[in-house]
Amino acid sequence: MTSFLSMPHGVAVPAASAAWAVLACMIAASVAAEPAPSAPAAPSAHAQKLAAGERPLGADLAGLLDAARAQSPELAAAQDDARAMQERVGAAGALPDPVLRVELENVTNAGNGRSPSLLPWQTGDTKITLMQALPLWGKRDLRRDQAHAEAEEASARAALAWNGLAARIKLAFAQYLEASGNARILDETAQLLQAMTRLADARYAAGPGAQQDAIQARIEEAALRAERIALDGARRQAAARINALLGRAADAPLAEPQPPRPLPAAAQLSAQALLERALSTNPELAAEQARLQAARSGQALAERNRYPDLQVGISPTQTGWRLTNWSLMVEMSIPLQRDARRAEENEAVARVAAQRARAQALQARLHGELVENLAALDAAQRSQALLAAELLPQSELGWRSALAAYENGKVDFATLLDAQRRIRQGRVSHLQAQVQARLRLAEIERLVGEAL
Repeated sequence: MTSFLSMPHGVAVPAASAAWAVLACMIAASVAAEPAPSAPAAPSAHAQKLAAGERPLGADLAGLLDAARAQSPELAAAQDDARAMQERVGAAGALPDPVLRVELENVTNAGNGRSPSLLPWQTGDTKITLMQALPLWGKRDLRRDQAHAEAEEASARAALAWNGLAARIKLAFAQYLEASGNARILDETAQLLQAMTRLADARYAAGPGAQQDAIQARIEEAALRAERIALDGARRQAAARINALLGRAADAPLAEPQPPRPLPAAAQLSAQALLERALSTNPELAAEQARLQAARSGQALAERNRYPDLQVGISPTQTGWRLTNWSLMVEMSIPLQRDARRAEENEAVARVAAQRARAQALQARLHGELVENLAALDAAQRSQALLAAELLPQSELGWRSALAAYENGKVDFATLLDAQRRIRQGRVSHLQAQVQARLRLAEIERLVGEAL
């Protein structure tokens, strides 16, 4: 005996047909909810809050990066190191401290009838010498240049620390976004499966259906619940990773991630243009260039060490309370150790050559990695567009066809489940393509040294 559901205006339809209609509406709404990459949604109330600066932490990547700039201990340590190196510049070019020497002669007062004494006015003679070293031949300027280059390297290392930290935050946020997106897809799939379970129950109650269909549907629901637990764990792990990078407690709450900003236009993703940009903004390359400049200053300083330094002094002599005579002195180092000087110069030349080779190798690596990641980004974007334009709509049509065939008893429940799984797999693949594009963009921005 077929059961019926009451409809308005006195129309009655079979319960299985009503369930089919409800289920068809649900799948259409679910697939339509999948975001298309080429059609950004209109600003929502949540997006308007973002414009007003009210978006909660975790909702978008920009907020996480701002929080990291403000409170990351890793970044603070690198910046403090850079400030410490900057303070060395002034000291590097300064003159050495002068030296004061006091010589007490005839402290026993032999021959003058007085008792021994250490007081300058009660000894035979007291000689006071004030000496100052004078590095010549521009050595002070070279030391200052070398310290300045080392300070620039430290500043570049601080920028490099931020660049790496930002890249790790982008990676963790992409994983957080993927886990949340997979959980959303799974929840929508679970709702569809519940409707399919009701349809299987209705068919079984009406007679043509098999009990095995309802059992299979409930087994599938249990499997989805198990997957949901795993996804919750993945989401918590990504959140803990983000909090650690921000210097927050690992279990500090984060908001649900919102759809990310659009990817840069193709005109901004030229390999040659990005390479030229990286040559001026990549902090790792800037650090290598600063080290090269420091090595060149060190080489010039080693060459100037061939020439002597001077030390001048003035030396009054005190007898009793009177200064009886004055002396001037000049000291000069004699650079006779030619082998040591030659080894020092050869070492400086080798350091410059090695540092120049490192900078060239880094430029070549940057170029290769840029091209590699641009190719991967292009593939992810094309895959995302193909999935949205063809696979998802075709999967929906296949599911609708399987649903109608199952309602008419032409296919079994397993075929309907396979069609539903294909829709879910298509949505998961679309999400993975989105995440992969974000990861590649983050890597390109790390190589360039700034956001695109």
